[in-house]
Amino acid sequence: MSAPRVAPGTRRDVGPLAWAFAHLSGLVAGTTPPNLFLTLSHQRKLFRGWLRFAGRLMPGGTLPRRESELVILRVAHLRGCQYEFDHHVRLGRRAGVDADDVTRILAGPSASGWTSRELAILRAADMMHERQDLDDDTWSDLHTHLDDAKCIELCLLVGHYEMLATAITTLRIQPDLPRHTLPSLRGRRRD
Repeated sequence: MSAPRVAPGTRRDVGPLAWAFAHLSGLVAGTTPPNLFLTLSHQRKLFRGWLRFAGRLMPGGTLPRRESELVILRVAHLRGCQYEFDHHVRLGRRAGVDADDVTRILAGPSASGWTSRELAILRAADMMHERQDLDDDTWSDLHTHLDDAKCIELCLLVGHYEMLATAITTLRIQPDLPRHTLPSLRGRRRD
């Protein structure tokens, strides 16, 4: 990936609220402040609206968190969006997505070990990625596992992470660094 097309903003560029949110998010994730947040927050009003919408899908959605993370990881893989994939591997661990699940995500619905519900969700995610639609058989299978509201949520979740992968790739947002690689201030004298 080439250099970022829009550099992550400074506190002055993005404002104190986005700056504080990005730093807090980095602490929670164990990374530097997410470049995604510091880049998108150059457009402050859209950033706040996007963050509210994104938060309603994940972590505030009605789908179980593990399933949401499986879908996000699958979309990130299909789109070749390493930033999104790496970020959600870390988040997915907290939701019960283990290393074997991540390996199976790469293989997709054809991998063994998925529950029938996970299989229906992943097949739907793959088809929405490929066709931007679901055929009637895939919808029917999905609908045996999810009610109308959850089917709508799944469609929005897939679409949202497709959109986000496009923005991340186009803006050339760089990976976040693990926090443990940052120099420590402990034991340093303040002058």
